[in-house]
Amino acid sequence: MYRKIVIPVDLAHLGDLAKAMQTAADLARLYSIPVVYVAVAGTVPDEVARTPEEHAEKLRALAREQGERHGHEASAHPLHSADPQGELNRLLRATTAELGADLVVMASHKPALLDWLLPSHGGSVAEHSEASVFVVR
Repeated sequence: MYRKIVIPVDLAHLGDLAKAMQTAADLARLYSIPVVYVAVAGTVPDEVARTPEEHAEKLRALAREQGERHGHEASAHPLHSADPQGELNRLLRATTAELGADLVVMASHKPALLDWLLPSHGGSVAEHSEASVFVVR
């Protein structure tokens, strides 16, 4: 049914992604397909890493750990941007297409007042992507 899953991850908030990562792993095993873990990092030091290279290595380690734990093929696709929040939706859509993924599994949060004013990342990716998008709350 699906060929490849992309799961966007924020390495600073892995605890909030557990359900989405489990969902991606379950679907990967069900369909015997790979999962690509995608993260967009800034070009300046942050709480996760001091350099883009360190951020990329942490993402690769996460992908290896998830693949071994859940028994599915896993890889990492690190992205870097001078404005990660501003470019996140565009980068996720472009990367999903570039990787040939046909399913995106994304974590979400419970809606709040601000969500009435600002579009969600999941909503933006779903609205503008050719891939199916599974938003996990």
